[in-house]
Amino acid sequence: MPSTQDWINNPLGVVEGMFAASQNSPNSGWEMKAVEFFKDQLKEKDTHTLVPSLNDVPLHYLKPNSLVKFRCFIQDMFDPEFYMSAYETVDPSTKAKALRCGKYRDVTECGVDFNSSNTVTSERQTFYCVPIPGENPWVKEKYAGDSQARVVPSTSYVPSRQKRSHEDDEDDDMDTQPQKQREPHTGPHSQTEQHGSSDCKRQETEAPSGPAASASQVDLNFPLPGERGPACLVKVYENWDSFKLNEMLEVFGILSVSPALSALAEEKDATSSLLDPMEGMESAEEQRVHCPPASLVPRLHMLCARTLPHNNPLLPAAAPGDNSASLSASVSEMASVREELLAYFTHVLLGDALAAEYLVLHLISDVYTRRDVLPLGKFTLNLSGCPTVSSYTERLYQIIQQLVPSSFYLGMSLQNMNQMSFVPRKDYVANRLVSGALQLARNTTLFLDETKLQQGQLDATGVRNVTALGNLISWQKVDYDFNYHQMEFPCNINVLVASEGRSLLPSDSQVHLQPQVAPAQLDQYLGSLHLHPQTSAQLNKFRMYLSMARLLDYSISDEVTKSVEDDFVDMRKDDPQSVSAEDLHRMLVVARLLSVSLGRTSLSRDGWLRAKHIEMQRKSRVEQHKSVNGNEP
Repeated sequence: MPSTQDWINNPLGVVEGMFAASQNSPNSGWEMKAVEFFKDQLKEKDTHTLVPSLNDVPLHYLKPNSLVKFRCFIQDMFDPEFYMSAYETVDPSTKAKALRCGKYRDVTECGVDFNSSNTVTSERQTFYCVPIPGENPWVKEKYAGDSQARVVPSTSYVPSRQKRSHEDDEDDDMDTQPQKQREPHTGPHSQTEQHGSSDCKRQETEAPSGPAASASQVDLNFPLPGERGPACLVKVYENWDSFKLNEMLEVFGILSVSPALSALAEEKDATSSLLDPMEGMESAEEQRVHCPPASLVPRLHMLCARTLPHNNPLLPAAAPGDNSASLSASVSEMASVREELLAYFTHVLLGDALAAEYLVLHLISDVYTRRDVLPLGKFTLNLSGCPTVSSYTERLYQIIQQLVPSSFYLGMSLQNMNQMSFVPRKDYVANRLVSGALQLARNTTLFLDETKLQQGQLDATGVRNVTALGNLISWQKVDYDFNYHQMEFPCNINVLVASEGRSLLPSDSQVHLQPQVAPAQLDQYLGSLHLHPQTSAQLNKFRMYLSMARLLDYSISDEVTKSVEDDFVDMRKDDPQSVSAEDLHRMLVVARLLSVSLGRTSLSRDGWLRAKHIEMQRKSRVEQHKSVNGNEP
């Protein structure tokens, strides 16, 4: 049984040992056994914390061909590619032949016999993965702090590598292994190419870095502006259909950053310039996108991965019912934590307890299912009446940012609306999905600051962006632009709109802020908001609470359903004009959120009455504000 150091530092050794053993028993199913071996190792208590993470360890500290993990977001999916999963080599001096394993590698051993009948060509899929968009600093710090991985700078990989030229890479390659002893590992990208000759062998994944290739010259295609972190080409060998675009993953795989990759890719780049474009080969632009420098975009050969239902490091990555008694105890404390959070939000929202109640409900909302085109569970909140002094909306966002795992602040200025790219689009020349600001992971909090609106004209881009925001809010979907058609991608994004008057965008609920602070004292009060920081222990309680509430199951008994129906009929009798089916739906959503906010998994009669009460308060306040400001939309 390999030791921990063996399977983390030299996973290829484990794989090759199983491959070699399988030669004596052709039906051994060694590939599945290899994957199960690593899965079993990672199931051991806290073993996964020993594996270094691309998210928090610089690339030059990681040992090539070692086991690493990556918490990421599938930004794009490339076409499948061919590679040699088994191949034969010939020793040039002795002519001895040996069968080699090509799985989880980008380059082959020297002396490949391309005419061997023992060559096995297989297929793998490539995902372009980036760090989770908008993941907040406290999340990254917590994940990094939990790691027990011990890494030191690789002696063959220096920190300045990302800014060095391709010529330097070649020098390194000559130092470590003669370039002529390396062969491209992958076969042709399409079936129209011949697979039999070495001239047609193509390294599908490695990169044409021109002179002085650097991050500034390679578009890493992050969805959000200003994002940092590693992008990665994840090679998937099995069950790739089980993964979806925009999913959050934790991938465990073998890291590949071989300097030989750049030389192979440059050969491709030089060759492609001589080819007829009608031959169906990759364009130079497509090669640059699909084969970025390995020093900037490493390759990760997936051994196993899990889809993340959330990225809160304070919770296990599973539903509460599947976890320990300590988590169940946390559920039992939800009602008391809710009261503390409510008091904190009341302070933040200038003494407005009703607005604080609705902010809690908004932050735990989640699209739990879809009925036809209708997403059930969404709860977009329009917080109107926000002060425009002392950067109040920015302060409010910063406070929310401290509580939720992922978020993004979008000031709806005319410049942003007219210039930013919200909707992802397909670039057919580079054969990739160009990301947009609305390509976000599930349960990301999107904070739209409408107080930044100015007078002016939206251009065609601005109109498209406003339409995209409206579709996102109403239908929880984004229509990606595929040039000749649009493709609908469902999403699950919590949208909070802060505005002075009622928002121009649709919402599920509008709460008009009623500050309990005298206008003369408002500046001083706002200035003191950050003078009352919560302790880290209290912040962690709030963070766990907001994520746990989303994970709770919820149901309504037949008895309570009948009671709600009777109640709705009575309300319609009393005032048919003021209560609609839409109002009933909203009250049911509020009742659901109120229940789970208290740690309850079913609706009680009291919960329904409480939902009715706060909805009546909210509607009364909105109507009162409309009557005072009759000219407001």
